[in-house]
Amino acid sequence: MTKHFKSITEMALANNMAPPEHSLLGLIRINKEIVINNPAFTSDFYMIGLKKVKTGFMLYGRTRFDHETGSMIFLKPRQIVEMRNLEFEEDGYILFFHEDFLTGDPLYQDIQRYSFFEYETNEALHLAPKEEKIIWNVFYTIEQEYNNNEDEFSRDIILAAINSMLKYAKRFYKRQFINRKQASGKTVTEFNKILQQHINDGFLFENGLPSVGDLANRLNVSARYLTDLLKVETGKTAIELIHIAMINEAKDRLRKKDKTISEIAYELGFENLSYFSRLFKKETGLLPTVYKRQFLN
Repeated sequence: MTKHFKSITEMALANNMAPPEHSLLGLIRINKEIVINNPAFTSDFYMIGLKKVKTGFMLYGRTRFDHETGSMIFLKPRQIVEMRNLEFEEDGYILFFHEDFLTGDPLYQDIQRYSFFEYETNEALHLAPKEEKIIWNVFYTIEQEYNNNEDEFSRDIILAAINSMLKYAKRFYKRQFINRKQASGKTVTEFNKILQQHINDGFLFENGLPSVGDLANRLNVSARYLTDLLKVETGKTAIELIHIAMINEAKDRLRKKDKTISEIAYELGFENLSYFSRLFKKETGLLPTVYKRQFLN
């Protein structure tokens, strides 16, 4: 049975570590002497880690984290995590903050926009040396406030630093997508290939529109990572590209006279004809009835 930690203190005690200075916030400095070995667990807090793994592995979602370069990972509440015999090359840290620590601050809502909390561990952020230095400087601000006597400014300063760290991470992820253009370009090509195959094989009528999650699984990436990668590469999200492919197929079929609009919509996996019509007009500027009428003569 997977262990669930409601508090950072509970998790620290379970791992023979000193309880945190703050009930809703915790910091662990990682060094070569530390070995982390934790069975599968879930929690009510976020975790941000910066480290270089020497041996062992970490499971988050479906995949392993075993990077030897400087990497950041971002974990959110109630996701299953497993750490097995993790040893590290050099210093790093793990920052824990309970979701209640964000209550009342804009970050409580804003953190939902950072899609890298949905990434798999093999999609960790690999930092360039200059980027790693920037993240460390932000971490030092948090560490200083964490170790000082708490006052009325402490929480706001720490939250501002966490917010800054997340903004930098978003910037650095975008750089990572661009730098890995050859690999990401292959993913885009494979995405389009799988999507077109789904259409050509007649799966739309039986199974409906393919979901982003289904296509991501076939590409061995997380849905959020796929969407962000496609956005950088094409300017479109995964769902937008799915809709474009569906409408292009619809346009081809609407040129033929042997099928009604309803039949074509259902063949393409649209159970709701009005939804199909709205989507078609959004992509083409025309209702399907108007579009089809052009080819009836």
